[in-house]
Amino acid sequence: MFEISRRRSNPRWNIAEDLAGYIFMMPTILVLGTFVVLPILYAVFLSLQKVQLLGGIEYEFIGLRNFTRLVEDERVLIALRNTAEYVAIVVPTQTILALILAVTLNSGIRGKNWWRILYFLPTVTSSAVLTLIFMWIYNTDGLLNNFLASIGLPTYNWLGDPAVALKGIMLMNIWSTAPFYMVIYLAALQDIPQTLYEAAELDGANEWQKFIRITIPLLQPVTFFVVAIGVIGTFQLFDQSYIFSGGTGGPNNATLTVVLLIYQAVFRNLQMGYAAAIAFLLAAVIITITLIQQRLFGGDRI
Repeated sequence: MFEISRRRSNPRWNIAEDLAGYIFMMPTILVLGTFVVLPILYAVFLSLQKVQLLGGIEYEFIGLRNFTRLVEDERVLIALRNTAEYVAIVVPTQTILALILAVTLNSGIRGKNWWRILYFLPTVTSSAVLTLIFMWIYNTDGLLNNFLASIGLPTYNWLGDPAVALKGIMLMNIWSTAPFYMVIYLAALQDIPQTLYEAAELDGANEWQKFIRITIPLLQPVTFFVVAIGVIGTFQLFDQSYIFSGGTGGPNNATLTVVLLIYQAVFRNLQMGYAAAIAFLLAAVIITITLIQQRLFGGDRI
């Protein structure tokens, strides 16, 4: 024991021990440095440059002009508003729906294994394929309008009306993403000790009281995770909006999102520096909202 403590107090031994640790960590450090840290640093560099892509790549330092342009660009405000509306509706709806589905499956209904498979099918289906299917459903003579007409409700031009185009994407995403979060909630529900419910029953609590006083509080860490991941995922909406609008964000910018705007800035306008500035704006919004969620859900205590 004395020999071990003497070795550890030796500076040479500590240096060798630290070096061995860094050698074992080197593969991870190289991967993170190459695919995470370096791209972030390069994005910072691009956001301060005007990049010329045609006829050879050239960089011109312009300082913060890309960021000041964000305030003046009307399409940035439209994209932020569309994305914020999308997040504000989709995240709470898919979270509540996922919790309801999980509670239903956890209650011991008949054929629950088959119901789990049926509910989870949209999640394992390709997002692009789902979007194409829903475009067929949303067609003016498609399945959804025929159903609405059959029950006497008004029909809509889901793909061409700016007032409802984004709502159509919301419906599709709620239906396809809620089952994923349902599985997370289901695992958390099965981890709650049944003795808590039995004790509550002895105290005279009904099913609703047990759900409100036991289930909801114990699911708070899971809810924070589900909402945080949901917010990050919805703010990164791109493929559905791109396919629905053919990459334009139409009709009348109704489906324009922040990530789609970044795509247009790079691949249509060849403005890599401005696209990097929009990306940092999006990152700042996501980080801010995540910190607010952490405060609301008590994430620091979780």
